[in-house]
Amino acid sequence: MTQKELYNQRLLREAEMAVARRYTRRHFLQECAFGFGALALGSLLPGCQGGSGAASGEDPIVFDPAHPLAARLPMFPAKARRVIYLHMAGAPSQLELFDYKPALARLDGQDCPESLLAGKRFAFIRGVPKMLGPQAKFAQHGQSGAWVSEHLPHLSTIVDELCFLKAVSTDQFNHAPAQLLVQTGSPRLGRPSMGSWVTYGLGTENQNLPGFVVLTSGGKFPDAGKSVWGSGFLPSVYQGVQCRSEGDPVLFIKDPAGMSRDLRKASIDAINEVNAAEYKEYGDPETLSRISQYEMAFKMQISVPETMNISDEPAYIHELYGTQPGKACFANNVLLARKLVEKGVRFVQLFDWGWDSHGTDASLAIDIGFINKCRQVDRCVTALILDLKQRGLLEDTLVVWGGEFGRTPMMENREGKQNPFKGRDHHTDAFTIFMAGAGVKRGFSYGETDEIGYSAISGKLTPFDIQATILNQLGFDHEKFTYVFEGRPFRLTDVSGKVVEEILA
Repeated sequence: MTQKELYNQRLLREAEMAVARRYTRRHFLQECAFGFGALALGSLLPGCQGGSGAASGEDPIVFDPAHPLAARLPMFPAKARRVIYLHMAGAPSQLELFDYKPALARLDGQDCPESLLAGKRFAFIRGVPKMLGPQAKFAQHGQSGAWVSEHLPHLSTIVDELCFLKAVSTDQFNHAPAQLLVQTGSPRLGRPSMGSWVTYGLGTENQNLPGFVVLTSGGKFPDAGKSVWGSGFLPSVYQGVQCRSEGDPVLFIKDPAGMSRDLRKASIDAINEVNAAEYKEYGDPETLSRISQYEMAFKMQISVPETMNISDEPAYIHELYGTQPGKACFANNVLLARKLVEKGVRFVQLFDWGWDSHGTDASLAIDIGFINKCRQVDRCVTALILDLKQRGLLEDTLVVWGGEFGRTPMMENREGKQNPFKGRDHHTDAFTIFMAGAGVKRGFSYGETDEIGYSAISGKLTPFDIQATILNQLGFDHEKFTYVFEGRPFRLTDVSGKVVEEILA
């Protein structure tokens, strides 16, 4: 038998096997939602229609796979229509910014008491470290009398717009799991990010732009990588779309050389015809989502470059934010965040890397590199609050600023040896987050730490409480806002969390 005949025979055999798989009972059982057992289980689980819905069967999210980003109403009237979340990756020191502790200054240079070390786990501290007093001068500002350090001179002028949460805690002392916990409700990979949950629940107000946009700065991704804006087990259309303030706003957004706009549209139409035929044959809703994503990508080629262009902003806006058009920087991203929410994007997530002030080198020193990071964010974050307010957007835009944990009152002594520069280790027991806009109290502080900023003594909160409060402001009961995956209703706040009613206006 010739090589050609062998090849033809093999093709015929493969075709016969494909037909057999298509029409055999075994194939039917495999393809039918993992068998009759899964179908029966699905009929018993409330809220399991289409793989989603409220676990109690109340207030289900009506998911239309053909229009997954269509704007939807929340469970109840909301104070917020959109969120800008500013995550300082690496964890800024609350003791040099907002948590003024004069008693800690008096302990500077003394050996750390055993009571602060016994039974505690730290990322790097070993042996007996020295106490480290505040490396900044503090003053009270505004009618609220909020304590803010000299490192944030611009932000100190708008403290009466802010709501400080002074006693946030976590149970994760390494960056990646702590970032995942804050942003996904779990320290492990695989859960949807907060932005994905919000976009799943509300869709987007602009069908030419993604509902969830991510902007990064600082030269590196967060330690947890892109998982902090992933969609997890939610449909993939809800994952964050990473955009850039330098170069093409989205990678590969331009058509290849020689491809016209009409040819691009024709190619997408052809792809979607194949996808439509596949959906008609198999009924997989993810196929409809894929069709929607292709169509969104085509629209984004026009809408995203226009929206992401900050060069057309007036000179006074660039002066206000301290932007640098054409460069990659945090200030540019903050201005882009305002433009994006103004255009109807539901959730904008900014990650700024470089806040891990261990004292191992000058860039990570609490009295050198940390101060430089503060200068990079102070002016533009202040500008964002003022700009949103003067445009009438702050009243229904929730702005959140914070890291994944705090810093220790004692100096880091990596592996028992003093670091070459001043620095603080990771600290889980207390850190500060602030919010603004969308129905949270203005000029208000909630929670308190002890006299050296080591532990919360009142108003202690967890990341789940922060998440529950954000969802509440968006019109969702965090306990009922669920998605059924593998037979179990999941929610952003897992099995914890309470709305922080004390901070709501």
